[in-house]
Amino acid sequence: MTYIDNKKQHINREKVKARELRKSQWWKNEIAKGICYYCGKEFKPKELTMDHVIPVSKGGKSIKGNIVPSCKECNNKKMYMTPVDMVIKIMKEEKK
Repeated sequence: MTYIDNKKQHINREKVKARELRKSQWWKNEIAKGICYYCGKEFKPKELTMDHVIPVSKGGKSIKGNIVPSCKECNNKKMYMTPVDMVIKIMKEEKK
């Protein structure tokens, strides 16, 4: 089996796990707080999305310790970046 096949299997498996977590009471409690993990602003629970801190595409898992509520703006900015990638991007932008 190739690396790409393994990666696709990992992504598909983690997407299934994420869908299950989205139904859980734990996730409902997380979004009920109404706080975006990244910007700290308050939102209605239905406005928050599920974000993997370490993206599934980069080996992250759909576990409670890797999933956070995120507003759509922050989630779109983060894309497929890891926390380290985000810090490096911010540092580069500050140098300009």
